[in-house]
Amino acid sequence: MSLEALQNINPQSLLDTAISLAAAFVLGGMIGYERQYRQRTAGLRTNVLVAVGAAIFVDMANHLAGHDGAVRVVAYVVSGIGFLGAGVIMREEGNVRGLNTAATLWGSAAVGACAGADLIMEAAIGALFVLAANTLLRPVVDRINRQPIDTPAVEVTHTVHVITARAHQKLAMRLLEEALEAAAYPTRDLEVRAFGEQDVAIEAVLAAASVDGDALDAMVARLGATSVVSQAFWSASTTE
Repeated sequence: MSLEALQNINPQSLLDTAISLAAAFVLGGMIGYERQYRQRTAGLRTNVLVAVGAAIFVDMANHLAGHDGAVRVVAYVVSGIGFLGAGVIMREEGNVRGLNTAATLWGSAAVGACAGADLIMEAAIGALFVLAANTLLRPVVDRINRQPIDTPAVEVTHTVHVITARAHQKLAMRLLEEALEAAAYPTRDLEVRAFGEQDVAIEAVLAAASVDGDALDAMVARLGATSVVSQAFWSASTTE
């Protein structure tokens, strides 16, 4: 350790940094716990790391260059999180998923940046609002999604896809039908088509106009965990 490094050790500064990072850790953990509970791509650890990382950069800039330096670093944090958020956005069958998770990471970074800038109360308020957006607004979104679409010419179709070997086709179809029956989702159409040389794709079109995305996520996860199903997912599409 160099002499300059020893001279830079300031107990008061270290305490300030510890408080900032602890706040980012706790508040990022609160946001991440909700994401982990819902089994999203970016869960507890990811949100904590984003919040703490943003806090470290802003806190370091604050100590090295003061307020102006912290402001400049915040701008870089905002743009940098955009690349991380893009990594959790997926495109399946023409549908985009993961936007909410990416936005949550953006919120975690903002909370961490506030904590790093010693704005602890602002960070706490920000974390509460991010949590509120992901929890309190969920029933509102579900209620809106269950309403019939105003334009009668537009129809929403939800399809559950199961990929399995030809030898396991009947068993996989039975498992799919049992899972849909248990979830109270009757099928409007069931189609089996070739998928490669040795597999088949079973597609079950749901009769329901609106579905619970979390329930379908859990159902396809259980199907995908069985030995006879190599892949299971669901998609939503609109037709006019």
